[in-house]
Amino acid sequence: MIPISVVKLDEEAERLAVEVIRSGVIAQGPMVARLEREFAELVGVEHAVAVNNGTTALVAALQVLDLQPGDEVITSPFTFVATLNAILEAGATARFADIREDDFCVDPAALADAIGPRTRVLMPVHLYGQPADMDTIAPLAQKHGLGLVEDTAQSLGATISGRGAGSFGLGTFSLYATKNLTTGEGGMITTNDAALADRLRVLRNQGMRQRYQYEVAGHNYRLTDLQAALGIPQIAAYGGNVKRRKDNAGRLSAGLADVPGLRLPTELPGRSHVWHQYTVLVTDEAPVSRDEVIARLTESGVGCGIYYPKTVYDYDCYRDHPRVIADPAPVTDRVVRQCVSLPVHHHLTDSDLDQVVEAVRKAVGA
Repeated sequence: MIPISVVKLDEEAERLAVEVIRSGVIAQGPMVARLEREFAELVGVEHAVAVNNGTTALVAALQVLDLQPGDEVITSPFTFVATLNAILEAGATARFADIREDDFCVDPAALADAIGPRTRVLMPVHLYGQPADMDTIAPLAQKHGLGLVEDTAQSLGATISGRGAGSFGLGTFSLYATKNLTTGEGGMITTNDAALADRLRVLRNQGMRQRYQYEVAGHNYRLTDLQAALGIPQIAAYGGNVKRRKDNAGRLSAGLADVPGLRLPTELPGRSHVWHQYTVLVTDEAPVSRDEVIARLTESGVGCGIYYPKTVYDYDCYRDHPRVIADPAPVTDRVVRQCVSLPVHHHLTDSDLDQVVEAVRKAVGA
């Protein structure tokens, strides 16, 4: 089976992990500080604050914006559940704006239409490795005096007009095991606002600036030095790994360009895609259904996945939730029926890519 994602850590990660173990400082310490400095440089921001996972990053980013009961956060209905859970955990109400099919990200026009008197934060999701249209969304937030939190869990290193995703407002990142850069579990918050960065560092450490000097009601959101040691070597290699993913995406697109009923992902003008996922749409014009394609790919030894099978609020636990406002999202409703992601990771060989292309063509009947 060709897996849809692979985790491989090199000898430098092992060396740094052993260094941490032998140092006796295995909780948050100098290795976390080093990861933060190098991560901030990669994104192109002044500050990066490490936390224990990507969901925490979202929650903490919302918490430092001082949301009050009844305040609304507008986000995408086509996302992982962490986006919605974070809004609810921060005490806010979630609203949704439909997506665009060409980038799978929130549609700025729909976002503008959803802004109301209770709106306090816009939360675009940079999905699959391609960022949302921040050249339009960031000015929209500024015009209405709204907070801006970027869910950049899948798009580390992506850019909009040369500017890094996660640098327009408070950027939130996941370092989960399947991400392009991983510490197993972990997250990061990025910002150019020194005051917000300071508040985040206090918040993640039980509200302490110094030991037993409590300034706010805080939490334990800390990352460990052991986890940071795994991520640091990947930063130096990140550019090369993303280039390999781009090359792999190009080979897939070239091999699948003429498959009937299959809509391929593209890197839109002015934006760079880091190809966390290569997601196609099996449209209604295809001779077979999306689920049949998945069954045939699995049988042929090609891993694939549905990210995501429903709109994020289309589950019993959210359907009647008083702080989840599910506005119509017709584009998302169509995409969740048609989407399937194929292997694109940087560990694929040329032979693997040929096999993926051949399997997809046979599965669709091309």
